[in-house]
Amino acid sequence: MAAHTAGQPLYLDNLAVGDRFESGTLLVEADEVRSFAARFDPQPFHLDEEAARTSVFGGLAASGWHTAALTMRLLVESLPFGCGVIGAGTELQWPRPTRPGDLLRVSTTVLDVAPSRSKADRGIVTCRSETLNQHGECVQSMTARLLVLRRPQAATA
Repeated sequence: MAAHTAGQPLYLDNLAVGDRFESGTLLVEADEVRSFAARFDPQPFHLDEEAARTSVFGGLAASGWHTAALTMRLLVESLPFGCGVIGAGTELQWPRPTRPGDLLRVSTTVLDVAPSRSKADRGIVTCRSETLNQHGECVQSMTARLLVLRRPQAATA
């Protein structure tokens, strides 16, 4: 990973292919699974334990969109880009369900760094992020193109 001082924002110029970032953790709570689902993805296997047991999931499972939202929280905390984490396109996969009680973390690797040809102050960074549970099992994989700014030029006197 490129040299990075904790608390200092990262810019396009600081990033290189192969850089890795590790997040902290978030615990998935059953009441949050049901609350998120009731509001945004009201399917029985996200809302009701009995219905979930008889579904393809075999138990209560968080919505993939809930997993994506939790992942975003962890990404914001672990990718200290100077302009924030600004998406320019993504591909998501949910290879296994996220369950209440899971302790999630995100591991992100920079795949490509491409300065813009038309806007000198920015570029696109392609990253692969895996959201892992406490057993190291992937519950979400994401390849995202992120808009990242170059380091602001110091004002000249």
